[in-house]
Amino acid sequence: MKLINNYFLLTLIFSVTTLPSFAQSDFKITKNFQALLDKDLSYWELFVGVPHTSVELEGHPKSENVHVGKPLGLNNDPKKIMTVSEEDGELILNVSGEIYAGLTSKYEFGNYHLKALFKWGEKKWAPRLDKKRDNGILYHCHGEHGAFWNVWMSSLELQIQEHDMGDFVTLVNARAEVKSKKGKHGYKVTGVDDEVIQYGGKGNPGYCHITEHNEKPNGEWNLVEVICVEDQSIHIVNGKVVMVVKNARKAVNGKEEKLTEGKIQLQSEGAEAYFKDIQIKSVNKFPKKYKKAITQG
Repeated sequence: MKLINNYFLLTLIFSVTTLPSFAQSDFKITKNFQALLDKDLSYWELFVGVPHTSVELEGHPKSENVHVGKPLGLNNDPKKIMTVSEEDGELILNVSGEIYAGLTSKYEFGNYHLKALFKWGEKKWAPRLDKKRDNGILYHCHGEHGAFWNVWMSSLELQIQEHDMGDFVTLVNARAEVKSKKGKHGYKVTGVDDEVIQYGGKGNPGYCHITEHNEKPNGEWNLVEVICVEDQSIHIVNGKVVMVVKNARKAVNGKEEKLTEGKIQLQSEGAEAYFKDIQIKSVNKFPKKYKKAITQG
């Protein structure tokens, strides 16, 4: 009995010391990149929002304003908003964009490096027919599905929007700080001497623009990365750090707590898009090559 107890104790210690920053230890992640995309979307679940009145879908309420109404909900995807195909031996996540939705990781992550290749398709859907193509990677997602616009979770966001790839957004109860200034077109990162602005929370801005975009023309693949270490994160687009986020927090019962982990959501937001090579690995510090950008940010 003593031998068995010692075995379980050693097993527990090993598990805790080798996976300190991942809330779900049954996900086999290492210091090397691991694929998060397979044919069956095994590591994900889909929450689908409110269909627009233009969507051809019988038997479910629709809304002209998709921010309100009844969402289709969890793993209810009659329009095949998110599907996986294979092209030249590569798995592709196809995002139709027809209904707002969030492909949500089943696991919570902290201290990690997430990367993916992303490109735009051609189709656009109401209510964003006359707006920029829009998508995003939500990270440190927490709380209930549908907290924001009846579809996405409370989170931080690496915005993926035409000419705005890498912008920073806070959703619902998330808070964070970025060196930035207010200009004619909202808050924007402009230099090392910027004021530290809190994003999120009542009376505060929730959106910060990058200084200049580093994305490729529509139809070409972009490498999009987010690296999170404790309560800090950086957004990287095609190898360039475009956003440095610090002091991430979440509001819980009227008090703020550090925000260092959560689920990941990939958006469907009115535009056809594609992801591939979605990979993640654990980290305990930012790579040296980004040190200067982080220090200035």
